[in-house]
Amino acid sequence: MEKLDNIKLLIGEELNQLNKVIEETLKSDNELMNSIVSQYLKTKGKQLRPILALLSGKLMGGINPHVITAGAAIEILHNASLIHDDVIDQSKQRRGASTINHVWSNHVAVLVGDFFVSKALVCSMSCNNSDILGVLANLGANLSLGEIDQFDMARSRNISEESYFNIIEQKTAALFTSCVEVGALAAGAQKEQIDPLKEFARLLGLCFQIKDDTFDYFHDPIVGKPTGNDLREGKVTLPLIYALSLTDRPERDVMIEILNKSTYEDSDIDCLVEWAKDCGGIDYAYDKMRDLCQQGESQLDTYGDNECTQALKSIFHYIIERNK
Repeated sequence: MEKLDNIKLLIGEELNQLNKVIEETLKSDNELMNSIVSQYLKTKGKQLRPILALLSGKLMGGINPHVITAGAAIEILHNASLIHDDVIDQSKQRRGASTINHVWSNHVAVLVGDFFVSKALVCSMSCNNSDILGVLANLGANLSLGEIDQFDMARSRNISEESYFNIIEQKTAALFTSCVEVGALAAGAQKEQIDPLKEFARLLGLCFQIKDDTFDYFHDPIVGKPTGNDLREGKVTLPLIYALSLTDRPERDVMIEILNKSTYEDSDIDCLVEWAKDCGGIDYAYDKMRDLCQQGESQLDTYGDNECTQALKSIFHYIIERNK
């Protein structure tokens, strides 16, 4: 966390202002909604997305009130997607706290998530920039399509590295790209100025999801994610995809048979996880992340060497090294 804490020092006051905008935006005349929202906002997570929006605005001319508002809008939309994800995954905890669907019900959680979506759009409108509103609207569609594609991949067993990257492009990288885009647009940057920054963020988002997926192959109380959780949901991620691409491995046919089962026993999950690790799947994932990092850093050369580009590069390394 040290790297992220140091980065926050650059934009600490602005991040506090952004969180105040989020709180104000989500206030309503409904006491129950206010109570649920207040409890939810007590745990903010790492706040990587608003940090990216603020750093982008700072890089592109400075953080003005519109940059802060745009960052708040995209963080609200991000949280809407998390609330809906918890319903889909039947999650009981997020960020160490009970989920809305667990405390109340799926019905209430969906309505709260919808409320967040609407408020994100309302918040973005106050930036007086139709391009920013368009970015958020398109992002909502991409997040949904990414989840649908992931469901379809699990259902059809269409397992390939290309399909995997297409999915994480929509469900994760699109969010990172949108964060830097709204921050830069709100600072007054022209669209052509933002292209290298957006490519950096796309690569960063891909790396974030690959790293997140590697946690599934280890039982770590710090991460708090049980081994094989994604596999139990039918999600085949990069380490196992790589292992399955090794057609000369004698165990491959057996692993495919296991994958094609309608339901998995714990022993099936253990077998798939350990086989992926034995085949070098984790090492392959880290090689991919390091390659993405190198490509991402080269995109920032356009903007020179300054405290913002150094912070953005540091975020990339933080993502690869993080343990949760």
